[in-house]
Amino acid sequence: MSKQQSKLIKHWQSKNYFVINLVKITPSGLPDLICVKPDEVIFCESKEKWDRLSKLQKAKIKVLKKIGFKVFVNYDEV
Repeated sequence: MSKQQSKLIKHWQSKNYFVINLVKITPSGLPDLICVKPDEVIFCESKEKWDRLSKLQKAKIKVLKKIGFKVFVNYDEV
């Protein structure tokens, strides 16, 4: 897990979300983290400053947003 992911996990946990790291259990292209509250689910992709979303990631994020999920892409800042 990168420093960036650790920061993001702490950020969402501080807002009372239950955070699950999806990197190893999901199909390719889905965001790294899912942050869950009883009434809300947020997906979060962690990127380093130099990194960019792949075409597949962009497509998956578009689908998630279309069906009503909040999705954040974080570039080395919380």
